[in-house]
Amino acid sequence: MRSLAIWMLLFAFTAGTVAARDETIDELKSRAQNAPPQDRPHLRIRIAELQLRNADKLYKEGDVEHARAAVDEIVTYSEQARDSAVETKKHLKNVEITVRKIAERLRDIKRTLVPEDQVPIDQAVQRLEEVRTTLLQQMFSKDKDKDKEKK
Repeated sequence: MRSLAIWMLLFAFTAGTVAARDETIDELKSRAQNAPPQDRPHLRIRIAELQLRNADKLYKEGDVEHARAAVDEIVTYSEQARDSAVETKKHLKNVEITVRKIAERLRDIKRTLVPEDQVPIDQAVQRLEEVRTTLLQQMFSKDKDKDKEKK
């Protein structure tokens, strides 16, 4: 009886995890707009991650125009995730780490492209680095302010 309950619990958890992965970008965008402020950074950075996969796929397929649109959305949603994280002071570290990984992956994608298609990637990476800088400043300025208050 106990093992049956464990299997049922495991099945429910697995089904829930699979359902969360199958959520489309449009569904995530809708959820991000209506989510409580503390949940927005995670949802928005998840959209950026999914758009990164799309951009990579589109570049591989030769659909440069749609790939550039996906790259633009990566930057837009990364900036929104940053803004939400700074506003709520939640998930700063996670957003920064994810943005760093996205920027690294974009650099990898850039190396596979012809020179004229690399420019938008360079611009996107530069903006993502600005996002990271803002997040890092926010994370570490908070510690400095606490130290000043103690003195």
